[in-house]
Amino acid sequence: MIKNFVEELTWRGMIQDSMPGTEEHLLEAMRLAYVGIDPTADSLHIGHLVGVMGLKHFQLSGHKPIALVGGATGMIGDPSGKSAERNLLNEETLRHNQNAIKEQLSRFLDFDSNAENAALMVNNYDWMKEFSFLDFIRDVGKHITVNYMMAKDSVKKRLSSESSVGMSFTEFTYQLVQGYDFLHLFKSHQCTLQMGGSDQWGNITTGTEMIRRIEGGKGYALTWPLITKADGTKFGKTEGGNIWLDAERTSPYKFYQYWLNTSDVDAEKYIKIFTFLSREEIENLIAEHNEAPHLRVLQKRLAEEITTMVHSKEELENAIKASEILFGKSTSDDLKQLNEKTFLDIFEGVPQTEVSREDIEEGLDIIAALAEKGGFLKSNGEARRALKENSISVNKEKVTAEYSVSVSDLINDKFVLLQRGKKNYFVLTVA
Repeated sequence: MIKNFVEELTWRGMIQDSMPGTEEHLLEAMRLAYVGIDPTADSLHIGHLVGVMGLKHFQLSGHKPIALVGGATGMIGDPSGKSAERNLLNEETLRHNQNAIKEQLSRFLDFDSNAENAALMVNNYDWMKEFSFLDFIRDVGKHITVNYMMAKDSVKKRLSSESSVGMSFTEFTYQLVQGYDFLHLFKSHQCTLQMGGSDQWGNITTGTEMIRRIEGGKGYALTWPLITKADGTKFGKTEGGNIWLDAERTSPYKFYQYWLNTSDVDAEKYIKIFTFLSREEIENLIAEHNEAPHLRVLQKRLAEEITTMVHSKEELENAIKASEILFGKSTSDDLKQLNEKTFLDIFEGVPQTEVSREDIEEGLDIIAALAEKGGFLKSNGEARRALKENSISVNKEKVTAEYSVSVSDLINDKFVLLQRGKKNYFVLTVA
């Protein structure tokens, strides 16, 4: 059964532009649409998620989604919205990245069932690698004028006086390569729609123009807005860089925290885009949030939904437990269940010092651990006073002056967490 895809995306705030007739075209029968994904890394980051959600909604609406990994275009570089050329990758790296990306996409899209609308993954390198330059300029290039290409905003921007970098011929021809992808998928799979970020409008419409001029057919275009943050900082970025979907690159704890720390304005926008909650559920959550914003109902639900979707329910529960280590009641056992990456993420920025394994194996006197060996406190006297005040904890558990730090205290066989009062933390790293 075909559902109204355009209507669904419209109320979610996920449509910037679409060609006239797109909605009607999609309501007539099952259609195929594709989104291009740049394979410059072996993981997607949350900047890719809008496109992934778009493909998923397309599949849920009864249509067939195609994820196109840009192996060929990844070797060139897309000028849209960029001020410099990107690093070019070799085929082996691109193939590795493609396999990793497909695995991540499988959490969202159904590639494997026998359903008529099971998703496809294609790589444009597979049809571009045999194309000679002469064949390309004869069979494709002659159909699109330089005047048409120069009129695109992405080209104009790079050629403007503001940019000292200029634009290479390679990047100038990018829109022809991307346009040819659409033409190829139109001919080989009857794919009639290309979707992407609003900065891709020019490249997508070059594809529809090729389909019209070369095949006499009709292609459609739909774009979503580029995601922004209310405070003007870049969506999907932190001081440490991108927020990745790969747990090795961005821990589920850090991923969860990113969404949990979203502003009220952004949370209201993101919960529509990055979850599959119904309109009614979202409106109820927004109303509940507006009644008591300090409870951060929207942020919590957003973080829960998206962490479960990208990672798992189990990883969500671990991320919540990890969050409570800093802000709630937790035990030594909770700390010892953390993996190294999550531990370091939680205590990022907390002062650390190294102590020898030999000291720990022999049993390190708590006063030495706090002062002389650790350097958390300035002197043995200050350490004794703090212990007398009952304000010192080792791995979240209060200790006295008689305590010795031993191997049994090690978290991940490597760390000991010292604490004075509620908020002063210090990490001993055993080397």
